[in-house]
Amino acid sequence: MLRSNTEHIFKIIQIVIEFDNWSLFFLFFFTILFFIIKAIQDFFAAPSFEPKREIQFIKKIFHIQIREIIYIFRGAKAMESFFYRSKMSGDLMRYDGRVAIVTGAGAGLGREYALLLAERGAKVVVNDLGGTNSGEGASTRAADLVVNEIKSKGGIAVADYNSVVDGAKVVETAIDNFGRVDIVINNAGILRDRSILKISDQDWDLVHDVHLKGSFKVTQAAWPHMKKQNYGRIIMTSSNSGIYGNFGQANYSAAKMGLIGLANTVAIEGDKYNIHCNVIIPTAASRLTQGILPDMLFDELKPQLIAPVVAYLCHKLCEDNGTYIESAAGWAAKVHSVRGKGCVLRTSIEQDIVTPEYVRDVWSKVTNMKDAQHVDNIAEVSGHLIQVLENLQDRKLNDFEDDFKFSAKDLILYALGIGATVKDANDLRFLYENDADFQPIPSFFVLPGLLLSMSTNLVSSALPEGKADLTNILHGEQYLEICDDIPTSGSLTSTGEVFDVMDKGSGAVVVTNTNSFDENGRLLVKNQSSIFVVGAGKFGGKKNPVNGVIPILPAPKRSPDFTIQYKTSKDQAALYRLSGDLNPLHIDPNFSLIAGYKIPILHGLCSMGFSVRAVLAKYANNNSSLFKCVKVRFAAPIIPGQTLKIDMWKEGKRIHFVTSIVETGKNVIIGAYMDLKEITAKL
Repeated sequence: MLRSNTEHIFKIIQIVIEFDNWSLFFLFFFTILFFIIKAIQDFFAAPSFEPKREIQFIKKIFHIQIREIIYIFRGAKAMESFFYRSKMSGDLMRYDGRVAIVTGAGAGLGREYALLLAERGAKVVVNDLGGTNSGEGASTRAADLVVNEIKSKGGIAVADYNSVVDGAKVVETAIDNFGRVDIVINNAGILRDRSILKISDQDWDLVHDVHLKGSFKVTQAAWPHMKKQNYGRIIMTSSNSGIYGNFGQANYSAAKMGLIGLANTVAIEGDKYNIHCNVIIPTAASRLTQGILPDMLFDELKPQLIAPVVAYLCHKLCEDNGTYIESAAGWAAKVHSVRGKGCVLRTSIEQDIVTPEYVRDVWSKVTNMKDAQHVDNIAEVSGHLIQVLENLQDRKLNDFEDDFKFSAKDLILYALGIGATVKDANDLRFLYENDADFQPIPSFFVLPGLLLSMSTNLVSSALPEGKADLTNILHGEQYLEICDDIPTSGSLTSTGEVFDVMDKGSGAVVVTNTNSFDENGRLLVKNQSSIFVVGAGKFGGKKNPVNGVIPILPAPKRSPDFTIQYKTSKDQAALYRLSGDLNPLHIDPNFSLIAGYKIPILHGLCSMGFSVRAVLAKYANNNSSLFKCVKVRFAAPIIPGQTLKIDMWKEGKRIHFVTSIVETGKNVIIGAYMDLKEITAKL
């Protein structure tokens, strides 16, 4: 009875599968349910009811034999698999009417490519010289075996025993037998591994002949036919040894990297003729890799797992051209090269000399890959260089560029560096990223301009002798303007230029302008810095600033409207420098002595930060969005641990301030003011 029921079940399963591809779990569940229902029907259909039959009934429901369940389950699974293949056959990628040449097709990857393409309808030229792994000898056996295997499965194939160096003969085999060539898979290869000192000319030449020259000659011979029919798919076979190098494979690595260059040009020249050229970078078990790779890895690197990737690259539906695909063990990924942002090594179009010392100093920028990008073609490379030259020509004194990335952590560290504390509840908005009013202290945004100046030769480029370093520069004045809503994290691109240079006799004043833009090109911050370079004067330059240099303004001649005092910490400079100003003057006693200070001094910008905090607290209720701009002149150094006094005068929306040291009475910031968008002070 169970057997008869099974026949009914399979009919139901077949109908269900035709409707939808339900999971086997539900098929299995409903199958067993059908058994139970059928058993109940048989039980009640019996001519008489006997108590003993109750046990038989239970047995009938719960004692369905395991072998029957497995029988049904396997049947359902097989039917589902059949249905899936049938359903996909309408979308099966075929190569009917296509002629494919596969070089090195007598074994390994080449054999798998040939078998798969033939199975899908292509007519295949199975090329193999039949030599050893090192390129010695010849035999027809390897190619013949693959051809016979293809024919035994109903496919169409012909053997070719020519060396790939004789590419014209290989292509001639395709034309003579099939009248066309649509696909070329350059797969042939040999190994003659030696260390650099031991590679002979023969070792070098044979490897390059088979891999690089052979691929070129077969491709070159196929080219006119593909061009005439306006269709072609070409595969070059590279290797990770070519991309990354590998000990003992200098000849092989060079040839494999050469194939990438060859493929790039073939892709460019073939594009307008619908001839696509792509690169496969396989790692597979083959004659060439046997004995080189560990057994466990070798066993999983089945060539048949790479063949479908190459087959797709050869299909008319594949639109890729000039793509490199790495594949191994049932995994595949695109590989491409990227180029860093780089660094301009001269300051103007007139500068013809670049020193090795300068290259050394900016090497970290030359090699920085954090913003690396892929370049699609040589035209983009040329276009970028032209842009660099135009910038040098138009600006004379070079526009410098830098990227500045920041997060909530950076804002908090800066706030701590200028004295914000959890002891003041109003400071929590600057110290806790989850505070409802979390925001940056506006003076944080002096950092993009500062770091650009410190990481480039922006200042020294303005001086006749180019002498400016951390031992002879002093920060004279600073202007900061916030131009739009400021975020609590993001990435800014800053461009800097030398705006003015003044000869002060004992030194030079270099004024720089830096504009910082967000990812959308929105101008967020303007910085103007005046840097005094000790000993760089007397070069015959002008003494007064040009229009556009933001002036300082004297404080009103009356008693301050309000005063705030802040005690700095002995560790204030050590903490503040973590925000990016790593000048050793502020931490290294030996360096500070060289600069003329007995002990390390506090950063001038740190004292500016304390002053901005004071004005914000008094006149803006700690609301950074009310900040517009600030201008200061640094008048004297501060020793960490001293107390700062900030005197403030309100003049409309402008707050003048002077910052001094309580312990000595010396003014450290003068001529300063801060403009607010509105005043919110509680009087």
